[in-house]
Amino acid sequence: MAIEAFLGTRAQKAFLFTVIASAVIVFTCVATTYGKVNANFTNDNIPRTVPCYLALFALAVVFEVIVAVDALKLRNTIQLVGILLFHTGMIVMSALQIYQSQMALETTPQLPCTEKFATCAGPGSLFNWILPFLVIIPIVLSLSLIVLIWVARSLYLEFGWAVFHAIGADPKMKVMYQYYQIMICLLKFDFFCFFGVTLQASALWPGLLILIISFEDKKAEFIVTIIAIPVVLGLLILCGLALKREWTILMIFSLTLMIAAESFFIYKLIRVYQPATASVYFQVKGSLTTFIVVSALLLLFTFGVGIRCFADFGQGLRGSKMKDPEQHRKEKAPPVGGASPGMQEQGSIGPGVQRTFSIE
Repeated sequence: MAIEAFLGTRAQKAFLFTVIASAVIVFTCVATTYGKVNANFTNDNIPRTVPCYLALFALAVVFEVIVAVDALKLRNTIQLVGILLFHTGMIVMSALQIYQSQMALETTPQLPCTEKFATCAGPGSLFNWILPFLVIIPIVLSLSLIVLIWVARSLYLEFGWAVFHAIGADPKMKVMYQYYQIMICLLKFDFFCFFGVTLQASALWPGLLILIISFEDKKAEFIVTIIAIPVVLGLLILCGLALKREWTILMIFSLTLMIAAESFFIYKLIRVYQPATASVYFQVKGSLTTFIVVSALLLLFTFGVGIRCFADFGQGLRGSKMKDPEQHRKEKAPPVGGASPGMQEQGSIGPGVQRTFSIE
């Protein structure tokens, strides 16, 4: 049985189509909601919770599409499971943010909506206008999750065959390769969680980082946060490169930087609850705390798996890491004409001419 090409099966196409379709719908709802909220507030008095939530969701759906394409290309079953868990987390967050958005917008419920459309409560309020778009998001994500789980069952069997072609039937090699896939998957989700933390201290506008939270007397903390973005991004890239090519010194350096990154998360968590700065983070306290804790635990788990993968260096897995599944598929595929590898076809069909074969 040959390895299927990228997007060469109905299961692969269905999985990617479902992810992209849900992402387009969610992104449209997010953009519509943000546009309406932004049109009724100035940059100075816009509630911080709403742009944080919308920016995170816009990033999340784009990230999920990229990771889904990557998982299908690499035939990474572990990453498929990660996508399903990530998708489930988005459903939970989207459901919770309906209530949080209401609390952030309806700050003057006692006033009529004719006077305070943006902050009043009731049928004529801004929140009531954006509510259908907020409700659509968890519904679409829930329906798409059902489809993704169903399709993932077929992909699990299909990708298992690709892994067999890559590393063979050796149980030891299979375990090492599974840890390698787990590590690669963790590095990608580490990036999203870290970016989610920094995004709640700054908002992404076209080409610029503009503050969501006022840092007038806390410029040093803001500078540390901004510097941490390229540092951690570089850490994840270097770790992935060292893991794939089994570069020992670079892997040790990457694992060391993970400890420093863990310290950064602890520092940010302290700042969220420190009396001197607690008021600054008040409106994003819940979501920011969740992201910091998840990021710290995920990075700690990544560090542990990284040590396990580091112990597997030099055990014969490097060749399988260096070749992607498409290379394995092309190497295993029979030549055009149907002859199997190692068998050459000679001669031609014609009157009085026989077809002969030679086996190398």
